Amino acid sequence: MKDLQVNVLSHKFIRVILVQADTMLSAPTFSNVLRSKTQSQIITPLEERTFPSTPRYPPMSDNHLKAGILALELDETLYNLNNEQKDFLKRTARIDNDEELRKHVLEVQADAYKVFPYPCIRYFTFAKLAITHLPNYQQILKLPQARPGAILLDMGCCFGSDLRKAVFDGWPAKDTVALLISEQLGLWEHGHKLYRTTPAMFPAGFVAGDAFNEDITSLQEPCYSLPPENRPESLTSLKSLIPLRGHVDAIHTSLFFHLFDEEKQLELARRLAALLSPMPSSVIFGGHYARAEKGLKTEILGNGKEHIVFWHSPESWKDMWSGNVFREGTVRVDVVWSEEESHFTELQQSGKLYYLKWCVTRL
Repeated sequence: MKDLQVNVLSHKFIRVILVQADTMLSAPTFSNVLRSKTQSQIITPLEERTFPSTPRYPPMSDNHLKAGILALELDETLYNLNNEQKDFLKRTARIDNDEELRKHVLEVQADAYKVFPYPCIRYFTFAKLAITHLPNYQQILKLPQARPGAILLDMGCCFGSDLRKAVFDGWPAKDTVALLISEQLGLWEHGHKLYRTTPAMFPAGFVAGDAFNEDITSLQEPCYSLPPENRPESLTSLKSLIPLRGHVDAIHTSLFFHLFDEEKQLELARRLAALLSPMPSSVIFGGHYARAEKGLKTEILGNGKEHIVFWHSPESWKDMWSGNVFREGTVRVDVVWSEEESHFTELQQSGKLYYLKWCVTRL
């Protein structure tokens, strides 16, 4: 089941994110979070929000207040990793049995939740592997064999579990890089705790910064020929993604685009396209939530209040990439979409919720 949760993007603002989870939110955990840009701004300042008081919630720490949310107490019964996820963690963290693994994950979760009281931490999304369920994943894993030195970028990486899975499945760690906003730098560090690694043991590049910041990415046309600048020799020394323009062979970004309004989604797509290599079979791929029809919808979320949210449809998603981001005829956009099973009835009242698994491939 995929349910509605909240991802905190800075200490002053929060936005709505729909993330994979196997347990739905059982009670309201947030207040005003998302508005369309046409309704003034996509975000609501912390000082404008109010928080209900109820004995169901624990006392709020300074970190909870900074995050702008009410954090539910951690619940060990929500630990529900499947066999694939447990096996991956056992092998990478060098843990022998299920009980030891459970204890380790719960300890890392509790430590992270003190600083990052996000639902994706409470519901163990940080340990789940979205990347392996994308239809083109096995084909994408062949890129490093075809192109030695091929670069994989993970946008909005959280603990880095998806990137680590790709490395486990054969992509050289030295040719990978991840991005998180600066305020979430600690999530990457908790990834090292979860997988019992150090930067030397897992030498992936890491950039802390805002994907819309001109110092981090550039809003330029996609490259249609090889860039004149050479590929950076070392990704671990990167402080920005700009040196990677035209050099990234695969970009993964799941549960990220639907954070933003239509204008910002288009801008984000263009910034990612500028990073992508012009070579055939270079890809941008991922997954996120959508509706059958594109547009703004008034959603009644878990706090009982109405929020205006922008949704892409499968067709509008294809149209955005082919013609608006890349020149028509230069990419193929594959979309697989499925209806989400959810007991989160407030969302279902305004139409069925779908999950898009998509891949944009250069021809």
